[in-house]
Amino acid sequence: MLEVFGYIGALCIGLVLGITGGGGSILTVPILVYVLHYNPLIATAYSLFIVGTTSAFGTLQNFKKGLVAPKPAFLFAAPSLLGVYFTRKFLIHWLPDTLLYIGSFQLSKATFLMLLFAVVMALAAYSMLKSSASNEINTAKSKPLFLVVLQLFFVGILIGLIGAGGGFLIIPALIKIAKLPIKKAIGTSLFIITINSLLGFVGDIENTVIAWSFLIPFTITSIIGIFIGMRIQQHINEKYLKTIFGYFVLIMSFIIFYKEIFS
Repeated sequence: MLEVFGYIGALCIGLVLGITGGGGSILTVPILVYVLHYNPLIATAYSLFIVGTTSAFGTLQNFKKGLVAPKPAFLFAAPSLLGVYFTRKFLIHWLPDTLLYIGSFQLSKATFLMLLFAVVMALAAYSMLKSSASNEINTAKSKPLFLVVLQLFFVGILIGLIGAGGGFLIIPALIKIAKLPIKKAIGTSLFIITINSLLGFVGDIENTVIAWSFLIPFTITSIIGIFIGMRIQQHINEKYLKTIFGYFVLIMSFIIFYKEIFS
């Protein structure tokens, strides 16, 4: 029965990716951890493959529609994918299983990764909702190039730690810095997610035993979802799309935080 819910979740992952250009991994990790009971470290690795492969199919469709901006995509992908690969290949495996002792309380690596996941999502949701409400996206000043590169490198480290494709971090940056309209930012984000996620997964292959018999069917189900999601996205107003995306990310962050602290 849990497997059925898991595959329904896989379809929803694709739907979210198709509609918002990100957020699919926000569903992927909780489904793998809380529904299918995978360890968070394995879940973040599988998430990168599922989201990366699903995003690749969405990217091909968006290229045909002219909804991908290649130059900003490569500029944004380069520093972030270095951060992702370094994190998945080395950093995440260097972290000890127990990170912190306070009396009888122990903060495990698994709990830390899930709490970090929730915090990053909440901050990204706040940023997105604030921008949507105040129209800051169009008035934000450009940052110096070295700061943008450094920021994207650390975004890559975060993506690697939490196993997220990074759409909820990349889309606001594409809108603010590259001045892309929301739908083109979504299409470009999917392209960047594909590169970041699949390269990050490559960093895991040598360190993780991959259950391909599970991963391939799950990913195919997600791919079906992204085609459905992209059709739905064509009929959604851009203004409401940003708001829906922000609230979705915020709600998921609270759910994960509650599960890790109180369950």
